[in-house]
Amino acid sequence: MLGSFIATLIAMCPILFSFYESVPQTMSWDTFLFKYYSGTYESAQYAMWVLTGKLIPLYLFFIWFFTCRHWWYHALLVPIVMYSFQIIKVISVDNNPIDEFQLIYLLPIMILVIPTIYLIRARIFNKINEATKSMQELEDEFKISPKNFWGKVKQYF
Repeated sequence: MLGSFIATLIAMCPILFSFYESVPQTMSWDTFLFKYYSGTYESAQYAMWVLTGKLIPLYLFFIWFFTCRHWWYHALLVPIVMYSFQIIKVISVDNNPIDEFQLIYLLPIMILVIPTIYLIRARIFNKINEATKSMQELEDEFKISPKNFWGKVKQYF
């Protein structure tokens, strides 16, 4: 049941990406909820194309992060933070390029995630050399598996 729901969420990506095609090619876009002015992008449709180009990969990374059962899934935090930062830059609409200087903001996350993953990997391979367990059994030992989606969300907050 849950697998079918997740597969449906992934299969909806082309529909979600084509959302920008319904946005007018004018500088201003009026809806019953809000009014959007494209500013630097010169077209609301182009601005939404850029935004969906960042939101769809972020959406897929979140699905992957919350459904991954491998010990290395924390490495997915790096692209999640990267795309989140890019979305903030797209929404803020200043004249700076979107993907410029993002490495400076990603460094603190990478400094935490990469050594942690390396240490977990080292522990796995040390246990392989010492024990008779299989690689799958060791991965299962290091895996933190809450029973439901909210349990996994609560694990991080």
